[in-house]
Amino acid sequence: MIAGMKMLLVNPNTSAAMTAQIRIAAREVAAAGTMLTAVNPGFGPESIEGHYDEAVAAAGVAQVLREQPPHDAVVLACFGDPGLDAAREACAAPVLGIAEAAFHAASFVATGFSVVTTMTRTCIIAERLVQRYGFERACRGIHGTDIAVLELDDPASDAFDRIEAASRQALERDRSGAIVLGCAGMTTLARRLQQRLQVPVIDGVGVAVKFAEALVALSLGTSKRGDYATPLPKRYSGWAAPLGWPG
Repeated sequence: MIAGMKMLLVNPNTSAAMTAQIRIAAREVAAAGTMLTAVNPGFGPESIEGHYDEAVAAAGVAQVLREQPPHDAVVLACFGDPGLDAAREACAAPVLGIAEAAFHAASFVATGFSVVTTMTRTCIIAERLVQRYGFERACRGIHGTDIAVLELDDPASDAFDRIEAASRQALERDRSGAIVLGCAGMTTLARRLQQRLQVPVIDGVGVAVKFAEALVALSLGTSKRGDYATPLPKRYSGWAAPLGWPG
């Protein structure tokens, strides 16, 4: 691993508590020499639970990338991967979304996996990601628990028990060999859940961090040929003026 590697963790929502949890989870798996910076946008939704939230959050990701200095790798820590393609345009470094990373990791350790996520309304969003990334044959089911994202931060919540129950049902119903946790807010639950279920439980934050480290070690960055070429210089107007790409 490259000593002194700098990794940017972007939580696309505005919850500082969740950003802190994401950094803790990343630190647990990152190499000793990897320097982690965890940030969230200064505007946008406090949790991302629908298409509208994702659209605004993607602009928040753009804000973060315009304000932060270049890093060796970037991880977008939201399961919807909001703004992922735009972030890859903006960065020469590798940029990983935790959903895409989680699907790849699950396919390495099981022939089929199930996704257990928060709100049922977001299951279709996850289904579209599965299709976009080409994992239709490996993903055997997507299951909502109707646990609000911010409820995951509440120590008095029964969220873990409900997620465990949903995961057990998914493994049985889908005949899956692994569980993918469909929210960055679930990152602190992964190890305990894996011990209880005795199957691989994939936390997208952790695997994205390790994949990003591997790409940097291999000197692989984002291609600047074609659609991921650097954004065209232009002025933006109104509240988005600071997001315009410089000439």
